[in-house]
Amino acid sequence: MTTLDRLRFLLTSHGYKHANKFISNGQGVNITSHSCVSPPRPLSFHSKDIKEVFHRTAAKGHLTLTCSQLSKCFCTVSVNRLCWNCGSTVELFFCSSFKVIQPPDDDNTNYFDIMNCCICFLFLSEQTFSLDTHKLQKRYVELQRSLHPDNFSQKSLKEQEYSERQSALVNKAYRMLQKPLSRAVYMLELKGILLEEGTDATADPQFLLEVMEVNESLAETQGQDEVSAIGQSVREKLKDLTKQINSSLSKGDLQTTKDLLTQMKYYTNIEEKVKERLTKGW
Repeated sequence: MTTLDRLRFLLTSHGYKHANKFISNGQGVNITSHSCVSPPRPLSFHSKDIKEVFHRTAAKGHLTLTCSQLSKCFCTVSVNRLCWNCGSTVELFFCSSFKVIQPPDDDNTNYFDIMNCCICFLFLSEQTFSLDTHKLQKRYVELQRSLHPDNFSQKSLKEQEYSERQSALVNKAYRMLQKPLSRAVYMLELKGILLEEGTDATADPQFLLEVMEVNESLAETQGQDEVSAIGQSVREKLKDLTKQINSSLSKGDLQTTKDLLTQMKYYTNIEEKVKERLTKGW
């Protein structure tokens, strides 16, 4: 494993906090790298290895660690967990020895970890806010095949309970990450930034006027072609907003991301109205 590969998963706002604690205590850290492209690869190394990575990389001029850089990452670093049944090391859902299902690790696992889609802009320009939804769906199906409660009907009550909780968590994670709007909202929530419900009083008045005009045009349309044209225009707008959100997240500019998400929220609402009109037919 290269120095850069280790650092890109260690340097997260959540993981860096844990790493500092373990380094100061002389303990080891377990890091699992997640990517939509490749399967997770667990890494285990001692604090002296972490120190060496930091010092060697910094000495070569490859690393300048700042809070703004840390704010660009959405991966996590997890500590070793032990199986409730046999005491062996726990992977994300099952123990390593007897593959016994485990309860969700609510304190250390986020939806990106669950769905194998680590979002880390630091060092990784190719991993962005835009995910491969086909691979996301494939991961979802694979997880549900192994976690679904039907597979645990002959197991203990505890395993049945854990299966239900894990399956529900995977459902929630998939729904959250599947669409750009909910995915970006969740990314901001991981950073403690919440998007207001309803009309945003801080939104640009000119933008709100633009949205109102689009809504009025949609309400006045008399044919499917007109509705489809509005839908195409809205999709182009959403595509452009997605690119802008990508850029702002890669820069760690969370306030700009929040403002852009407010716009995306309005246009996503219009897109749903368009779909509803087209579904009803004429």
